[in-house]
Amino acid sequence: MTFTDKNIIENYFGLFESLNSMSKLELIEKLTKSLKAENKSKENNFYKSFGAFSSEKTSDEINTEIKSSRKFRTKEIKF
Repeated sequence: MTFTDKNIIENYFGLFESLNSMSKLELIEKLTKSLKAENKSKENNFYKSFGAFSSEKTSDEINTEIKSSRKFRTKEIKF
């Protein structure tokens, strides 16, 4: 944890210190839910990255299609 992180935590703690017990429990619950959601979100994003490209063509057919769509200029460059 960096010095900046520690400083931010101390400042927030100062703000929350004056809250009543029920408000603090509510805050803890919301922070806990946000941590759980963050972990699920990262995991879901990881698994969503698989199978992003789907095609019935084989890899050779895709390669051939890409190579055949290339266009080259035969213009001579004069210096």
